[in-house]
Amino acid sequence: MRQLHKRFADEQIKVVLQAYCHGLLPRAEVQHILSIGKTRLFELLSQYRQDAESFSVAHERTARSRLSAAEETEIGRALLQQKELVQDKRLPISSYNYSAIRDRLAKKGINVPVNTVINRAKRLGCQGSPTKRLVGPR
Repeated sequence: MRQLHKRFADEQIKVVLQAYCHGLLPRAEVQHILSIGKTRLFELLSQYRQDAESFSVAHERTARSRLSAAEETEIGRALLQQKELVQDKRLPISSYNYSAIRDRLAKKGINVPVNTVINRAKRLGCQGSPTKRLVGPR
């Protein structure tokens, strides 16, 4: 189901909440009209009663949804550097440490979740452990 701010305008929600406050609509009917639960209804009522004039359910995204080209490049550089270490037979490193990569990026001011690092690793082919099989009789 779509979010409340996408289904109704602020004015529509104000009218329904005002009708509830004046006793014109029962709680169950308000919940049914807005398709929300009891807890969400009382959260909205609390906000509405605090300041009915500026009441709004508009949602503003707080986090940006895209990384800049410079950040993408830096993530790729860090992953390719880790790939070289994993593929180097002289070193005991046998798998990728995505959390360590994320921590190194954070020190450079690039704060991304581990899942983002993993997704970029998949795109670049910097994922998983190279399988080391023993050759010989079973």
